[in-house]
Amino acid sequence: MSTTEAPTRQLDFIREIVEEDLRTGRHSTVITRFPPEPNGYLHIGHAKSICLNFGIAQEYGGQCNLRFDDTNPTKEEAEYAEAIKRDVAWVGFDWGKNLYHASDYFEQLYRWAEDLIRAGKAYVDSLSAEEIRELRGTLTEPGKESPYRYRSVEENLDLFRRMRGGEFGDGAHVLRAKIDMASPNVNMRDPVLYRIRHETHHRTGDAWCIYPMYDYAHPLSDAIERVTHSLCTLEFEDHRPLYDWLIEHVPVPARPHQYEFARLNLNYTVMSKRKLLRLVEEGHVRGWDDPRIPTIAGLRRRGYTPAAIRSFCDRVGVAKRENVIDVALLEFSIREDLNLHANRVMGVLRPLRVVIENYPEEKSESFDVPNNPEDPDAGTRQVPFSRVIYIESDDFMEEPPKKFFRLAPGREVRLRSAYFITCTSAVKNDAGEIVELRATYDPSTRGGDAADGRKPKATLHWVSARHALDCEVRLYDRLFRSENPEESGDFLADLNPDSLEVVPQAKLEPSVRGAAPFTRFQFERLGYFCVDPDSSAARIVFNRTATLKDTFTRRA
Repeated sequence: MSTTEAPTRQLDFIREIVEEDLRTGRHSTVITRFPPEPNGYLHIGHAKSICLNFGIAQEYGGQCNLRFDDTNPTKEEAEYAEAIKRDVAWVGFDWGKNLYHASDYFEQLYRWAEDLIRAGKAYVDSLSAEEIRELRGTLTEPGKESPYRYRSVEENLDLFRRMRGGEFGDGAHVLRAKIDMASPNVNMRDPVLYRIRHETHHRTGDAWCIYPMYDYAHPLSDAIERVTHSLCTLEFEDHRPLYDWLIEHVPVPARPHQYEFARLNLNYTVMSKRKLLRLVEEGHVRGWDDPRIPTIAGLRRRGYTPAAIRSFCDRVGVAKRENVIDVALLEFSIREDLNLHANRVMGVLRPLRVVIENYPEEKSESFDVPNNPEDPDAGTRQVPFSRVIYIESDDFMEEPPKKFFRLAPGREVRLRSAYFITCTSAVKNDAGEIVELRATYDPSTRGGDAADGRKPKATLHWVSARHALDCEVRLYDRLFRSENPEESGDFLADLNPDSLEVVPQAKLEPSVRGAAPFTRFQFERLGYFCVDPDSSAARIVFNRTATLKDTFTRRA
């Protein structure tokens, strides 16, 4: 290949299918859909599906529908629907006019259910849910037919209409497809299509008291919207025969096809909505946007960017086999993005006071410091300096080991962009704890360089005590202690009691004053941090997004 020839683009198996369908004329346009159930907040696994469905539609000039699978009024709320729309838009995708709800199609879905009854393909079953489970059989034994399976068409229609009319209580009857109770696929053993739920729906109110099951509403909603490629995760692979059966036996206006891909699994966390709901409702975390859980809202609050999430999903790719992705890849993606785009500031989390004794008491000056060395357009800022500064307490040792190059008695270090200082003594309290250092500075090293060419082995960040802002900083560790929190059977038993540390009196340079919520910074030598929405004019709060490198030690 010549150096001017474009490299071959690598396609995943879904895009190979799409391109082949367009090439052969099976489809002239591409229509995908992202169909979340509004019963919780979206997480990073949903972000993969968002990027895949909306990404494919963008790449091939098609459209992606945002369709809410709102078929279970007992668990769904308008709050979740609004949060989902907010998250999809924040990740970077626009559904335009293509916003739909399964509830938009309730009347049509009902009519098609009656068509199935008339065709002898569906019947009203009066068994209890427990009895239906008992007759369903196992993976090795066939199921047994319900005694109500051979009701007449007229009786089934009458009962189904009375179900709709609200005549029966929850669980009295269900509508089932009449397929094959001996099928090796349990999903094809007369699956339930409708159930009675006397619950108020967040969109349709009390207009309905029967609701379609997901496996019924999903393929028919796809067909109504003329979806060409219905992309699902692998747990729906065994449901595809039912998807195809319904498309075959219902007079739908289009014939969509379902394709399955591996879901996103991350170590050191849980991805189940049910488990995330427990974490929230039982108070193990501070809500759906807690920065320790993998919800999109939590990642946003922690300081993640849409670009980092899209980059992570692209790196993960689209596969046919389930696997577990190391959360370190997600953290690498945000570091890579913020390294290029986050402005640098100096902050001290655990301050140690340093008095520079030969610096004039009333004097202060400022240093012009680049905002981001990686971004030539980021400009500079003025960082004030004075006689008393703060450094990190970890940057001083009274009796340092051999490879400790930071500040110690008699040792010279560089203060970032300021001066060289030399520690002359340490001041201790009555308990013998170091509470203050005394030092001198070399005025000839202004800007952080010496004319004689000497180069200290350590450069420290610092904050002028006179100008420092007091800030609260929240440091996050993994929420769980082991890679697979569910391995023991009780994921809550694996919670990390040290997943959050609050540093109440961090000191930051004054340039961060007034920073808006979600503004991201790199605290030099400490990591990436984001302004939390809890901040106020009186007190700014930061969340640590990520360390500068992967410093997490795997626990045994």
